[in-house]
Order: sequence, then C-alpha cells, then structure tokens
Amino acid sequence: MSVREADLRQDLRQDLVAVCRRMNALGVNQGTSGNASARLPDGSGILVTPSSLPYDAMGPEDIVRMAPDGSWEEGGDNGRRPTSEWRFHLDILNARPDVNAIVHTHGVYATTLAVLHRDIPPFHYMVAVCGGHDIRCAPYATFGTQELSDHALAALDGRLACLLANHGAIVLGSSPEDALARTVEVETLARQYWQALQVGEPVLLPIEEIERVQDRMRRMKYGESPDT
Repeated sequence: MSVREADLRQDLRQDLVAVCRRMNALGVNQGTSGNASARLPDGSGILVTPSSLPYDAMGPEDIVRMAPDGSWEEGGDNGRRPTSEWRFHLDILNARPDVNAIVHTHGVYATTLAVLHRDIPPFHYMVAVCGGHDIRCAPYATFGTQELSDHALAALDGRLACLLANHGAIVLGSSPEDALARTVEVETLARQYWQALQVGEPVLLPIEEIERVQDRMRRMKYGESPDT
C-alpha cells in the first residue's frame, strides 16, 4: 500500500468516527443504535463501524475493514468486530457503484413512520434529494439478516434513502459527510410529514414536479443555470 493510500484510509476512518459522533449530536440517532460505512478508494473492500462501541470512545483504529466477500481480519483493527448490520452495508456498496458511503440511524421521526410501515410520499419537493418521487419503507426483517439486506436493496432501487419497517432508516451518499447531510434531510422530512398527518392528509406533488426539481438540482450541482 502506498503512503497516499494509507493516508486516504486513515482520513476515511476519521470521517466515519466524526459522522457517528455528529449524527447523535444532531439528534438523528441515539446511543450506539446507528452505524456507518464507506467504500475504500482502491476498491479492496469497505470500512465499517464496530459493534456496540460508544461513539465518544471510538477512534479511527476501531473502524473495521471488510473484504468484498464479507470476510474481515479476526482480532484486527484494534480487536473490534463489525457492526451487526454489516451485511446490508456490504451488500449495498457491492451493488451500488454510484455511492460510496452509508449512514444507518434510528431517528425518532423516521422510525415513527417506519413502525407504521409508511412510505414518505412527495408531500414536499425536498423528497427529490433522495433520488426519486418517494422514500420507500422496506418490509420488516430481523436486524443483521440477509433477508433485511435484500429488502433494503429492493427499497433503495433508484433511491438514495429508505426506511426499514419497525427499525429505522438507511441513507446513501458520495461520502460519509454527504450521507449524513441527507440523513438530516430524511429525518426533517419524516418529522414534517408526521406533523402534517396530525392535521390531515398532505397535498402531494405530482411526480412530474419532483422530476423537474431533480433536474434543477442536478444543474445547480454542476454550476449550470437551473433555467437553461
């Protein structure tokens, strides 16, 4: 491994630790219930947060490296084991070359909708930041199982976020920081939708409008005028 590759891995480990601490500070997760992962730049596997370690006690040396086949070095990386949810982290990153990082949280409002098995529909144009016209809720399966991973992959088809029934949320991004920023948006949307439901059924935007918003967002991302 070159010095540059080693530096990139260390930076990525530090980013994952920082994201885990921030997701609790931002109120989109509690305790050690969430986890995060990132693709290694050289394609040799992923880095994923360890199991049951408080984020304030977590350091870069605690992050676990996993190979694409799901193996990891037993006792390596400071003796830690990967999060019990490692399966969907690995499966998603193996299946989605368009993303490089995953954040999984048990945010209060996202989980509230998840226990109701409710998708988040296009009630607000910012739903577009999650890649489609809605945020799907995947069917329930026991945590850490292949069944849960399969459900999550299906719910994330064409999307950058999904809810997990009776569980929480999974959000994808180009980097750990990008995935966290989108996680905050998902929790905000979940709260807004839940609050609107206390009054009545929200008025939904047509799919064509969400597609128009996505096109404008793409243009702005690449420095283009959204009106050209």
